[in-house]
Amino acid sequence: MAGWFNRNKKKAEKPVPIEKAKVKLMPINYSNMVILAWAKAIEGDLELQKWLKENNYEELVHSAYAIRLKEDSREWLMENGYAHLMAMINACEGNSNAQKWLMGYGLKNLFHVARAVDHEQDSWKWLAVNQKRQLAVLAKSIQKVKDNIEESHNDIHSINKS
Repeated sequence: MAGWFNRNKKKAEKPVPIEKAKVKLMPINYSNMVILAWAKAIEGDLELQKWLKENNYEELVHSAYAIRLKEDSREWLMENGYAHLMAMINACEGNSNAQKWLMGYGLKNLFHVARAVDHEQDSWKWLAVNQKRQLAVLAKSIQKVKDNIEESHNDIHSINKS
């Protein structure tokens, strides 16, 4: 019976055509060093958050806070041309429309990072096969934070502590 559920889950949906002219996206071509600094900043390293901000990677600092559900950072990303980073964050949270949006824009790296964060083994495999080690580190860092958030939301002892 479990095989039936997994088989249906694995069926890939066709990418939804997206009119790209409506959304202006800033470039997000980062070196491996910056991606690894971003991963540690997501985990809460304040020195690396400061370094990212001082070196003109403010969007990565905002994404670290957006991952932690900070609404003002989520809005900042959308208002400043980083809808693709916000889509990745939403896709990490299981939002299938965000996943389709990423694929519609051809943002495979962000798509697979998001799905890996959401514990999808096919995306972990994609990151490995395509030698995206730094993105796997990033996905693992986001996954730790997201799993901790989920765990605290499900903990009856932490109600009203946020």
